[in-house]
Parts: sequence; C-alpha cells; structure tokens
Amino acid sequence: MVEKLLIYFSTLPKELIVFLLAVLPISELRGAIPVGVGVLNLSIAKTFFIALIGNFSFVIPFIWFLNNLHQYFMRISWYSRFFSWWYKKVKPKTKNIEKYEYIGLALFVGIPLPITGAWSGCLASYLLGLNFWKSVISIFVGILIAGLIVTVSTLSTLQMIRMF
Repeated sequence: MVEKLLIYFSTLPKELIVFLLAVLPISELRGAIPVGVGVLNLSIAKTFFIALIGNFSFVIPFIWFLNNLHQYFMRISWYSRFFSWWYKKVKPKTKNIEKYEYIGLALFVGIPLPITGAWSGCLASYLLGLNFWKSVISIFVGILIAGLIVTVSTLSTLQMIRMF
C-alpha cells in the first residue's frame, strides 16, 4: 500500500511526501518516518519533525468534528458503515484508556500497533467522552512516543541492513 502511495506521490517534494504519509490514517508517522529516512534519504531530524507535524495536524479538527458533526454524518450509509467497522476495531482496545484515562490515551497512541495511533486515539477519546484539550495533549504526547519508538526502530533496522 505504501509503495502505491509512493508511486502516486513521486512527483511531489520529499518533505511533502513524508507529511502526507504522516497525515494518512493508513500509515501515520509509523510509515512516514521509515520512508523519509530509509527511502527518501531525508535527515532523521527533518523526517521526525515533519512526520510529527503531519501526524498531529488533523487531531484538533478531527476531535472537533467527532464532537460536533459526527452525529449528522452517521445518517449517510457509507459513513455509518465505515464508522461502525472502525468502532468495532477500536472499542475493545479502549479498556486501558478507560482505566488510566489520559495516560492510557497517550500510551494507546504511542505504542505502534495496528489500530492504534492518532486517528484511533481521537476516536477513542470521543467514544469515552474525554475532555477535548486534555485528549489533544495526550494524543500529542502519544505521537511523540510513537515517533521516538519508530525512529529508533528505523535507525536500528537500517544499521542492521548496512552491516550485511
């Protein structure tokens, strides 16, 4: 999937590719950082910063959307089907968020596993009725944690590849 996106984005500046990959719910910064450093040969610091901004850029608007407009969009069949599917994927993973609230939300976003990340963190915040600004801060902290984990993993993997 990321390969197809890279082909589609190939005419764009490298920095914009990293930004767009970080915004997309499919890849988020978990895909943007390895691509930026390993494929596009951008510096670690530049890639990390761009991916962080890209991954955080939608958080405030998306939580606002969920809190204010989501209920109206649920009347649209394709939106309702998609949201119901996503809800079923995210809801079982919210038990720790419920228990630890904002620390749990930061860890949920920060630990790079499938169906976790900033997009799902926004949805979990909405589902649990958490405070808007506290959720935004927790999700940002989670993005930082995920960014650090993915950056260290990427650099370690690249170092191992170079050894062979």
